[in-house]
Amino acid sequence: MFDIGVTKLLLVGGIALVVIGPERLPKVARMAGTLLGRAQRYVTEVKAEVNRSIELEELNRVKREFETAARDVTDSVNTGLNQASSAIDQAYAAIDGPPNPSADASGPDEGADTFRWEDPPPSYVRPNKHWRVKRGAVPVWYKRRSGLKQHVQSGAARVARHRPRRSAA
Repeated sequence: MFDIGVTKLLLVGGIALVVIGPERLPKVARMAGTLLGRAQRYVTEVKAEVNRSIELEELNRVKREFETAARDVTDSVNTGLNQASSAIDQAYAAIDGPPNPSADASGPDEGADTFRWEDPPPSYVRPNKHWRVKRGAVPVWYKRRSGLKQHVQSGAARVARHRPRRSAA
């Protein structure tokens, strides 16, 4: 961009030292540095904003392409379904044939193949399981025969059970 070398920077620094003076030169250099930093931040923010807008435009373009592709797929599926349903309707009309004039108006022929609803499925009956009752892994009959504990007692209940009784005297 700029062709600035070390010699040119030293020349500008020397002229600034003579023009501004040694007392105010550090303040001016500090201010120039802060202004240069602000300018760089502003440039990077503008670049980032431009990049974001370009990415947003690209995402919108991709979104439009995706929507058109989805619309095309939906249209093709709908046309396929319409064609299939019309083919099924034509096949059903060909199988059904012309109406039978000898059939009475009260109902279909006895021998005709008609669709009938069967009985509805039975309603759900919950099995009689007592899932809230905790069942041990070892059967009670085995515990009785082998002498294992059948009931669990808390520590306080065990102490109260084995505490010597006071005499009533």
